[in-house]
Amino acid sequence: MDRQPIVGRGIDRRGFLALAVAAGIAGCGPGGGGATVRLASGEVGGFYHAFAGLLGLAAAADTADVRIERVTTSGSQDNLALLARGAVDAALALADSVRDSAGEVFALGRVYENYLQLVVRADSSIGSVADLRGTRVSLGAEGSGAALTGERILRVAGLDPSADVTITHRPLAQAVAALTAGEADALLWAGGVPTARLAIPSRMRLVDMGELAAPMRERFGPVYDRVAIPADAYPGGVSVHTIGVANLLLAAGGMAEKVAAAIVELLVWHADALVPTEAAGTQFLDGRSLISTGPIPLHPGAAAVYRRWHG
Repeated sequence: MDRQPIVGRGIDRRGFLALAVAAGIAGCGPGGGGATVRLASGEVGGFYHAFAGLLGLAAAADTADVRIERVTTSGSQDNLALLARGAVDAALALADSVRDSAGEVFALGRVYENYLQLVVRADSSIGSVADLRGTRVSLGAEGSGAALTGERILRVAGLDPSADVTITHRPLAQAVAALTAGEADALLWAGGVPTARLAIPSRMRLVDMGELAAPMRERFGPVYDRVAIPADAYPGGVSVHTIGVANLLLAAGGMAEKVAAAIVELLVWHADALVPTEAAGTQFLDGRSLISTGPIPLHPGAAAVYRRWHG
């Protein structure tokens, strides 16, 4: 019987994961052989790391002749550097980081939207990005997409990152600890919602950044969107608007077409199983938007799959 592509929310994700884990433990997953693709992901506890793990489980449970090996990293800029020097075969990255990177890369698909989340303590008086003047802010980990985007956000809000704000670059766990201990006044995180490490609304809250989306587009290009984080994304929280940036799944030009095609088929056929908990509050993997990779060209193997699917 012909398979139909899955487009929608991850309703049966738990059941799929249980089956995939069981297959991996038994050592008999049909996708266990074939080419091994080293996928640069992100920090433990973040969207990229979770998505790469789910993609690996999908490959193990599928008949695809490919295996996904997740590589833990600091995020987008780190991933692009690893991809450029051939240390990994594929990478996840924010669209604005890709535009700023050197070297030839190809897209396998657009997977979800990352939400820039400016987080302060619940009792903080900070109500906008402009209020960060004179404060201590963690702008993502060194090598992360937030490190690049964060400075741009400060600039469009009228702040000089080198003079008006004391900037550090901490991984999420360390940034949360510093915020909680009063060693930082705010942190910027680029990820899905809800992010479990963010204690919203009990000890932390989100700062609305929606008004900066338009000037970000005007100054730095169309990769930035104004997006809403609904109140129920963090139960008990309040709805805010912020800046969204597309996540791209990338491959080096040297990836074989049949390997690229096998990965894209996982995205198409297992969309419901590829929604991390960190993204379940706001979005789903929509097969129709996978091809919306902007100026980043599709890998020929990926393009072939999409042509067969879309006709």
